Formats: sequence, structure tokens, C-alpha cells
Amino acid sequence: MKRVCAAGLAACLLLFPHAAAVSGPPSVSAASAILVDAESGRVLYEKDAHTRRLIASTTKLMTALVAAESCIDLGENVTVEYADTRTEGSSLYLQVGEQITVEALLYGLLLHSGNDAALVLARYCGGDVKTFVEQMNQKARELGMADSHFENPNGLNADGHYSTAADMARLGIACMENETVAKIVATRSITLGNRTFVNHNKLLSQYEGCVGMKTGYTQLAGRTLVSAARRDGQLLVCVTLSDPDDWRDHAALFDYGFSTYPRQVLATRNRDFRMLPVAGSLVRFVGVKTASDVYFPLTEGEKVWAEIELPEQVQAPIEAEVPAGRLVFYVGEEPVGETPLVYASSVRRDAADKRPPIRELLKFFFP
Repeated sequence: MKRVCAAGLAACLLLFPHAAAVSGPPSVSAASAILVDAESGRVLYEKDAHTRRLIASTTKLMTALVAAESCIDLGENVTVEYADTRTEGSSLYLQVGEQITVEALLYGLLLHSGNDAALVLARYCGGDVKTFVEQMNQKARELGMADSHFENPNGLNADGHYSTAADMARLGIACMENETVAKIVATRSITLGNRTFVNHNKLLSQYEGCVGMKTGYTQLAGRTLVSAARRDGQLLVCVTLSDPDDWRDHAALFDYGFSTYPRQVLATRNRDFRMLPVAGSLVRFVGVKTASDVYFPLTEGEKVWAEIELPEQVQAPIEAEVPAGRLVFYVGEEPVGETPLVYASSVRRDAADKRPPIRELLKFFFP
């Protein structure tokens, strides 16, 4: 493969709208905080984001994610047992012997923050609470949450129960990728059966573009909050731990992220890229095109360059849409995205019915 630094690609392939001017980040009162672009994973702001802290009821995002992935039938009825009701803190006040659906439990967990709902879900989806918590920790490992450990499904203070702002951002992104969890956390209120659940997340009504997530509080943990907001196709996830002014901080961080790191188009799918010489066919050239869209949040002054990986010549036969190489984008020396480069058409070996070479070129450049 031949690699070429492509400093001049903008004229033929890339669209670089003028990125926003860089302004200073807001002052944040949280002990730990982070703001992440969900699509690229780029960290837009962080403050002590890797220190292990108590996370209170934001734990329930992991509970919901594991439950949603393991309990396929949300309409299944679950019978409340005595042990499910023996918990402190916020509660749905479930009654022993009561039948309640998995769906209602998930809404009660994420909107009303029911600690009893967490226990019912853990027992039902995991077989018992201990096994379910092991599944929570396994999911944390899968998500790369190396500085997190769960001891219970509801977030009540416990030795060995902790996470970090950075890890909780990973969890938040995973929750937004889960259709069931994303739908529930974006719901302001809902009535299921004889219960009405109202979301505790004030940002849903106070910040335009907020698409939900989860609040938390204990006296030791302080106020904890994971939230997400979407604007112009860009999704940001924000986490604050031990933050007395979390609503204001999240709004300020979202404003900062959207204005300072807007989502930029680096490549668009199905864009004609270049022609490659073909050996073994009467067709002398074949086009290659981009296979996917590529986006990345950029500030003013950040420059993107691309590296092309393509062969100097290809051998017939060739199948359309098969990868021929790739286009990798960099900011500085850091790779920030890539797209495969695929063949735009098929080419048969020594195919007599193909156009002469000059007509192939004219057809590609002047369709």
C-alpha cells in the first residue's frame, strides 16, 4: 500500500466549516467532572476525572443497562418478594406479592430512582442480587471502566462501591446506545398501571436538547449527575460527582462543548475519491469512493490532515463495494477517524464489453 499525506484533500473531498473560536471552559464546582463527545470519544473538558468517588444513584444506569440487555421481554410480570422491600432511601413502595412489569421497574428505577425497583430487577434478571452485581462488574470491564466497582444495584454507600467521572461517561455513552435505556431516561413522566413516574432530571425541562440520564445523592457522595444533550447531530455526555451546583454546571459545560467543539464533517459516504489503474482487463481504470461518513469535533485553529492507503495498481477481477484501502484522518499525530475506500464498480478480467479507457475516465469525471 502506498501512503500519501493529503494536505490538499479539502478541495475534492472534505468539508471544513469554520470551527468555533476557543473560549475558556466554565468554572465548575464539582469535585470531579468530565464532558465527552459521544461519537468520537473526545474529551472536551475534565476536572479530576479519574479519581475514584462514590456515585450514589447514578449506579442505576448500570443496573438498567444490564437489566435491559438480559431481560428481553419488558412486559413480563415480576412478583415482589419480602427481601425486595427491605431497603432504605428512595422507593416505589412496592408491596410483597405485588406483580409489576420489567418495563415499569425500569421506569421506576431511572425516573423515580426506586431502590426497591433495583433489588427486584437484580433478583429477577440475575437470579439473585449477588449474581446480578457480578454481571454489573463484568459489564463495567467490557466497557473499559477500569476504575469502577459495584457492590449493589442501587448505589447506596458501601465499601468497594465506586467509580470515576471518566468511567461514568463511558457508561453514559453505552446507555445512550441502548434503545430501551435511552428512551426511558428521555421520558419526563409516564403512567404505567396505577403508578405515575416523574423524572428527577431537571435538565430535561431546563436545558434545550437534553436527552436525559440520571441523578444521584447520598450525604457521603453528595450530588451526582450524568446527563446527555444533543444539538445539530452532536451528542455530548457530561458527568459531575460531588457537585453542589450540578444543574448549572451541566448547562454551562454543554454550552461550552457545543460552542467550542462543534461537530465537523471530515468525509461523506459514497464520495468519489480517485481512479486506480487496473491490470488484467480491457478496463484500464476503476474508481474508489468513501464508504462511510466521518465526523469529529474541532476547535478553531485545529488542522486536520489525511493519510491515504491505496495500492498503485489493482488486478482484475474486482467487485464493487469491496475495500481497496482506507483514508485516515489526524489532528497533529493523533488519529481521529477513518473510512474504508471501496471500489465504485466491478471489473471483469479481460471483459470485452467494457468501454475504452478514455471513455471510462470521462464517464467517471463527467457522469
